[in-house]
Amino acid sequence: MGGGARTGAAMAVASMLLVQLGLAVSVGFIDRLGAEGTAWLRLAWAGLILAVLVRPRVWRFDRRALLACVALGVATGGVTLLFMAAIARLPLGTASALEFLGPLGVAVVRGRRGTTLWPALAAVGVLLLTQPWHGGADPVGVLFALAAALCWAAYILLTQRVGDEVTGLRGLGVSMPVAALTATLVAGPSVFPRLTWELLLAGLGLAVLLPVVPFALEFLALRRLTTAAFGTLMSLEPAFALIIGFLVLGQRPGWVPVAGIGFVVAAGIGAERTGARHQLTA
Repeated sequence: MGGGARTGAAMAVASMLLVQLGLAVSVGFIDRLGAEGTAWLRLAWAGLILAVLVRPRVWRFDRRALLACVALGVATGGVTLLFMAAIARLPLGTASALEFLGPLGVAVVRGRRGTTLWPALAAVGVLLLTQPWHGGADPVGVLFALAAALCWAAYILLTQRVGDEVTGLRGLGVSMPVAALTATLVAGPSVFPRLTWELLLAGLGLAVLLPVVPFALEFLALRRLTTAAFGTLMSLEPAFALIIGFLVLGQRPGWVPVAGIGFVVAAGIGAERTGARHQLTA
């Protein structure tokens, strides 16, 4: 495994840990702002932060790159809004496992011959984590998580495309303000009356934790990994969600979900070993 793949895998793992920690912290905001309001607060600050720090010169983008950045922003806004709605109704580990079906689909479709074992192992892990045979999950929450999965698949594909076409983090400097605008159009009018200065300042710190730093790490990781490998590496996220949910939110898993962690960790290790891109971009 080359150094590029190792670096990309490390970035992806760090991103996942920050995402799950940020989501656990976000749960505390839901009672005051609602799921959509919490998603809007994170995206609004993230869009402002990246626009100021990156200062992308949009007029220098070609039409294809600009459209990809806009599409990525819409997908980012969609996955954030939908997943926050899901974790308002489901345990963090269950929602993350269902959302992982999006990256898993990318891994299956984009994977090379001989690498389908890792998505298969990950799929078994997801089943053990969600335990659909019990039928106790909130159906609306499940639908939100599955819709988030579709947006996450699009996010992975578009992030790699933007990262390949636009140097540095300029693509993220365009896509994140678009995501903020998307969230504002969907949730803004219902959120503004509930905002306080305290919530705004807390939202600034939350936005740095999620999505600014982890999305930047994912952006860079997808320059070093195939979309198939990245998608399968994301199988570690439900396991991280289960652990963070236990440590931070007191959500206690049973033995079956713990067994699921073993499968998704094995899939993640396999993806890291087979996932270097042939052409790496600095």
